[in-house]
Amino acid sequence: MKHITKEQRYEIKAYLKCKMSQKFIANAIGISESSISRELKRNSSKRGIYQPGNANEKAEERKERFNQKRKFDINAQRVVVKYLREEQLSPKQIVGICKKLNIPMVSHERIYAFIRDDKATGGDLYKHTRHRLKHRKRPVGGKKIVIKDKVSIEERSSIINNKERFGDWEIDLIVGKNNKGAIVTIVERTTAFFMMRKLKNGKNAKSLSKEVIDMLLPYKDYVHSITSDNGTEFAEHLQMSKKLDSLFYFCNPYCSWERGLSEYTNKLVRQYIPKKSNFDQFDSQYINEIQHKINRRPRETLDFVNPKELFYKFVN
Repeated sequence: MKHITKEQRYEIKAYLKCKMSQKFIANAIGISESSISRELKRNSSKRGIYQPGNANEKAEERKERFNQKRKFDINAQRVVVKYLREEQLSPKQIVGICKKLNIPMVSHERIYAFIRDDKATGGDLYKHTRHRLKHRKRPVGGKKIVIKDKVSIEERSSIINNKERFGDWEIDLIVGKNNKGAIVTIVERTTAFFMMRKLKNGKNAKSLSKEVIDMLLPYKDYVHSITSDNGTEFAEHLQMSKKLDSLFYFCNPYCSWERGLSEYTNKLVRQYIPKKSNFDQFDSQYINEIQHKINRRPRETLDFVNPKELFYKFVN
């Protein structure tokens, strides 16, 4: 995880003086809004005053304090097993009560790893958790991929926002059962014309970039911008921008309505490819048939003209 630097703390202070919002500050210095929120909560004075020098000192002290990893020794393991078997407490509850009682304890995620290891060797600790580990489909932790040089949707011009121009697109991914397999969907904002393609390498960013370029290159003159969510599968956005000579924007986190047309189009696709489908059963021919069917549907928003007809009127 990238830590906030001393220089960034002085930038934060300057923006706060100008009464800028946390969202604005986050976009301006290139970190998440939640990081700004945590920074102000942790490192402001009791009176709520934020001073960059003091904030930096507090952060450094905290780093030193937690630099040494806590050991999950036999005593800590006994405590965990006791609370699990006797009280059926969750790992977070175990950590919380240990903190109150001043009992040395590891993080709740380390406890989850301990429970999973126990299950893998035939143990039954997982049976004492409320969800029996069923909620977690992926491993805890791992390297977080940061998408570099993102341009926020906040910088998108009104001509795009108001759908005043042909050639602005939204892009998204439909994922298969157990996060296996992926289909990329791209939709033009003014005509609702869309394209879709099954991705051989799933959510791999480089592979996706090549497929998108291949799909849109025949219409390069009509690709002015592309807008996506913050999925790491779009990490190669600069390559797409370069090859298609277009702008690439990212929505705000958890704001799916900012790509409303893309979300709606994916729902139309789900009529033919339901959620939790195994994508191995769908070949390229079937994917193309779905695309053509949806593009031939008359749309009320287009005065009952179909997207295909309207799209090619612009192109031709």
